[in-house]
Amino acid sequence: MTRALTRRAALALVLLPVAAAAMPTEAELVAAIREQIGDAVPEEGGITLRVPTVAENGGQVPVTVLVDSPQTAESHVTAIHLFTPRNPTAGVASFRLTPLLARAEVQTRIRLAEEQRLIVLAQFNDGRVRQASAEIRVTTGGCLT
Repeated sequence: MTRALTRRAALALVLLPVAAAAMPTEAELVAAIREQIGDAVPEEGGITLRVPTVAENGGQVPVTVLVDSPQTAESHVTAIHLFTPRNPTAGVASFRLTPLLARAEVQTRIRLAEEQRLIVLAQFNDGRVRQASAEIRVTTGGCLT
């Protein structure tokens, strides 16, 4: 029995090499991170990251980031950055915060091309950087290029 090649399958075969070639290298990921945080050395901890272990749809993966910070003029989070090493672009999102916010928290939805690690960095006004990461499995990818 022979099967006809569907348009969707043909498109996937054509785009697969393009998508694979579009993934950032480790050097590009490091460059994207350095562009946001400079030479700061991230420390683990102080970030609560809420993401699904398995995302059914890579086109809409919910992400909540909560950073332990008093959000006062003396000590507050100035930015939260999201990175994914296996998406076409390593830098997914950056959020700027001020001490006027009651909490250092962001909620968003991101696209993930495939199973990968989400890296979150939080910058503080005194130059400190906190880091957290989570592995997310994706059943249907949300990025082709």
